[in-house]
Amino acid sequence: MSTLPLIELADLYSDNLQRRRAIASKLRAACLKHGFFYATATPIGTAEMADALDAARQFFALPEPVKLAISKEGSRAGRGYERFSAQRLEAGAQADLKEGFVIGPDIPDHDPRVVAGWPLHGMNQWPDGLPVSWRSLFEGYYAKLDELAGRIMRGLALSLDVDEYHFDGCCRDATASLRLLHYPPQPANAGADARGAGAHTDWGAITILLQDDVGGLQVHDGGDNWIDAPPIPGSFIINLGDLVPRWTNDLYRSTMHRVINKSGRERYSMAFFFDGRGDYVSECIPTCLAPGEVPKFEPLSVNEHLAEMFRRTKAA
Repeated sequence: MSTLPLIELADLYSDNLQRRRAIASKLRAACLKHGFFYATATPIGTAEMADALDAARQFFALPEPVKLAISKEGSRAGRGYERFSAQRLEAGAQADLKEGFVIGPDIPDHDPRVVAGWPLHGMNQWPDGLPVSWRSLFEGYYAKLDELAGRIMRGLALSLDVDEYHFDGCCRDATASLRLLHYPPQPANAGADARGAGAHTDWGAITILLQDDVGGLQVHDGGDNWIDAPPIPGSFIINLGDLVPRWTNDLYRSTMHRVINKSGRERYSMAFFFDGRGDYVSECIPTCLAPGEVPKFEPLSVNEHLAEMFRRTKAA
């Protein structure tokens, strides 16, 4: 695995089923071998990507007290500012050298999902000191990412030889969050176990990542090596989360990755974590079972899975 594949997704929007199947075939090859791929030709253009990254820089440039006033530690929905070193994704390593800001759809307190305590459900926290247009930009960007994720999920369904709409129940009112991330330059004396983001797999269904031009993302090759995944202008990086192997009986990979920022520059990225509807139960798809093979995983809801992963990765 010397390079990750690049897939143009325009034909996922085609009215021609054969064209959609052709893209699904490419998705299958990428998911079998890598669990990661670059995506281009999406409805989100390069100018929109650049505007979103610029807006992320605006947030992280705010004074620390302004950011801490909307700390996600005070949000049962996990929305708001995440302080430096609040998370440890790699067991045994230092806490991650990053800060973040998390948004999602505004879900009022009286909504049955909030009342029931579903993870990542509730209202956003927005910072003071930025114009109303800043909030509008990210609300619009989130909506486009949510639509793109649903389209990719239909492509994945075709790639698994099931109905194109197989995952629509998972995508309806899906749990998802957009996480703005800032990685300062990693100090030379930080230690061998210092990471911007420690080695981990993502938790949900798919992640749609936009990164700036600094680099630092590395993907594990399944052996002894880490491969750089440098930014390609106009592209997203898509990777599979831990729920996908549960659906596919480990046919498709959820691949370990990390961030190490040794560039000497500030690094910014934005990850859209698409987890699926909270009460959607992950269980093996029959087309992923060979004759005589049995499912490796017990059925598990998205809510149950997320709650356990948050517990594991919270830094002390």
